[in-house]
Amino acid sequence: MGLLDILLGRTKPVAPDLDRLFALPSAAVTLEAAAGFRPTGSGAVCFATVEGAMFEQTHREVQALLDADAERPGPPVSLHRDEYGYSWLVSERTPDQLPELVNDVHAVNSALEANGFGPQLLCSLAAFRHPADDRALALVYLYKRGSFYPFAPLPGEGQRRDNALELRVKAALANDLRIEPDLGRWFPVWGAPGL
Repeated sequence: MGLLDILLGRTKPVAPDLDRLFALPSAAVTLEAAAGFRPTGSGAVCFATVEGAMFEQTHREVQALLDADAERPGPPVSLHRDEYGYSWLVSERTPDQLPELVNDVHAVNSALEANGFGPQLLCSLAAFRHPADDRALALVYLYKRGSFYPFAPLPGEGQRRDNALELRVKAALANDLRIEPDLGRWFPVWGAPGL
């Protein structure tokens, strides 16, 4: 970063660091102790929709890689498109397999990145639920920012968030995850698979 960048207020973007995803299992322990939320076993990678043979080949490679896990019940990765036009590669595990789920999400991100789809990657998430009242929560990793934020949709009609819960989770996980400091970047992920 040069003097001109400093004077004009420009900053360098944070480089993606997919290894930060591996902090999720320890953060899940803190999250359960602080707020009672437990992993659901669902995780997803969101990206701008891509068409073409190269993406299909990458999807097949990811599928083959994750199919190699003989202990996984059902298909390892499924592709969904949401109502906003984004694509989600979704991995389903049992709730006690969060480390394996993180490995899946990391592998999907890495494969997309290695095949030139890094600019299309938006975020990844791991889903959680509160067993007492079935509230949903996601820990969302922003690929281009290298940071996490909590997303807590309120149950019922409409698209509303539990902002107070999100801020409590932010405070609880501050020592476990790199939390996104700009609350304006805590984008809602309405309709995300697994929530």
